Amino acid sequence: MRAFGFLSFGHYGHGKGLGDPDARQAMRDAVEIGVGADQIGVNGAYFRVHHFARQSASPMPLLAAIAARTRNIEVGTGVIDMR
Repeated sequence: MRAFGFLSFGHYGHGKGLGDPDARQAMRDAVEIGVGADQIGVNGAYFRVHHFARQSASPMPLLAAIAARTRNIEVGTGVIDMR
């Protein structure tokens, strides 16, 4: 079997601008991406951490939420951005 994963760059607005999701919506979107990827057979889901965006500064709750809703996918951080 071949491994196939993806790196999600997510939402990186400040949660206040037009079209910027708040932290709750950003997490829901990311969890749904992970669940959908698991359902179609993707092996890995990696999420970028952006320390200055409130929606994505702490990856562990997001990764735990995805792991709780999936069965076969590996989750982790792909890029840790420390500007």
